[in-house]
This record gives sequence, structure tokens and C-alpha cells, in this order.
Amino acid sequence: MFRAHRILVVDDNIDQVQTMALLLHDMGHEVRFAINGESALREARGFMPDIVFVDLGLPDMEGQVLCRQLCREPSLHDTRFFAITGAGRQGDWENAIAAGCEHVLLRPVDPMFLKSLLGSAS
Repeated sequence: MFRAHRILVVDDNIDQVQTMALLLHDMGHEVRFAINGESALREARGFMPDIVFVDLGLPDMEGQVLCRQLCREPSLHDTRFFAITGAGRQGDWENAIAAGCEHVLLRPVDPMFLKSLLGSAS
């Protein structure tokens, strides 16, 4: 059974964040996006997403730092975090997992995998 999620997408590349947001919206989810860490903190506190996709390479703070901060927010206790990266560096992946991300997605994200992942996030 399909369950729509409240999803926040954080990426400094406007084309990538809009494409991901549109894809998720077309899948039936309520989506918001932010283009840096500071706006993501504000958006997450007001929107209270079920799921957050975070680019690891943000201009104002590392994605891992943002995840740690969001994980400490009491209102986001049940939120699930997923990192997105264009680089396959092992250290970044390990740091993202240690920061609270459940999984690291390598760009470009396969829409079918994304749909499957969100189906398991019910």
C-alpha cells in the first residue's frame, strides 16, 4: 500500500534539487527543498519531514554536519535521513552513516530504486 511522505531535499545545485523534488512529487509525495544547510535547518523545523535527502557537498556546511544537527532536533526524532553524493569516496559514505544517514545514494539516483526505497520507508 502506498504511503505519501513529507520529504525535504537538500542540494546546492538548483537543477538537481528541483529535478529530485519534481520526481518525488510526481511519485505522490509532499516535497520541499533547500539549497544550503541553514535554509534546510529552517525548512526542516517548520515542515517536519518524514524523510530528508541531503547532498554531502553543501557550500555552507557538510551534509554530515547538517544530518547530525537535524538528528538532534526533538521534533525530527522519527525522521529518516539519506545522503546523496556524486562522489564514491568511502570515507564520505562512512561519515554520512555515522552522522545518522541510513543509506548513501550515488548520483544519478535511479528512480526505480528511489521508489523502492520510499516504499520500504512506510
